[in-house]
Amino acid sequence: MAGTNSERQLLAEGPAIILVEPQMGENIGMVARAMANFGLAELRLVNPRDGWPNEKALATASKADHVIEATKVYDTLEQAVADLNFVYATTARERDGYKPVRSPIIAAETLRARFRAGEGTGILFGRERWGLTNEEVALADEIVTFPVNPAFASLNIAQAVLLMSYEWMKSGMEDLGAVPFQAMGQTPSTKEQLFGLFDQLEEALDARGYFHPAGKKPKMVDNLRAVLSRRAFTEQEISVLRGVISSLDRFSRKSPRGGRFPTATKETPPDDSADA
Repeated sequence: MAGTNSERQLLAEGPAIILVEPQMGENIGMVARAMANFGLAELRLVNPRDGWPNEKALATASKADHVIEATKVYDTLEQAVADLNFVYATTARERDGYKPVRSPIIAAETLRARFRAGEGTGILFGRERWGLTNEEVALADEIVTFPVNPAFASLNIAQAVLLMSYEWMKSGMEDLGAVPFQAMGQTPSTKEQLFGLFDQLEEALDARGYFHPAGKKPKMVDNLRAVLSRRAFTEQEISVLRGVISSLDRFSRKSPRGGRFPTATKETPPDDSADA
């Protein structure tokens, strides 16, 4: 699929993603895909409704097979978190109790620091329809909640996992402005090349009566050059624009490119004898 590359390093680390009583295999698969996008690999399921393994989960994981194949299933949440040192519970609702509530950024930074210290960490996500119970939240060390529209705070489970996975990835970046690839380098055009574009365009427009009346031509030319000079073109951009003008100059709507003869040579067909 687009965006996958088996020849590059596969990141597979970080906190365990723990889904409590997930209902649909498709949702589990989309969670696995979100995890794989941002380098997470450990998926734990607590009492999945449709059992495990699940073919629908595999189908929607979009080649995040390493996550699906390593998924562990538990009967209870207590069993799923027993070996972990620190756990976050995700919720969009205010809860009774005294647990600290963190933003995704702070939560990800905390998880990263604990991961580097060798601790086992995890993030709890609740059921698709109604999330985690208060008793389940109580098993976590802290709460993480997302800055969402207060009147429409419900996220589907894959969206919630994606947001936390993204913050996890960011927490490990030295430069948050870094990108995996750059635009292709281009060479700035010379003034000579720009003047060539001016001349070609003006000649093509003049031949079609664009500069009318004739007395306004100098001002129209000035305006045209001002528009084209507003930013510095690259050599490649100049080439593209001149190619467009050449095509418009040579072919008409009645005799388009691919027709028998271009407009300029319609009356005198080219000599094809050299190609015979």
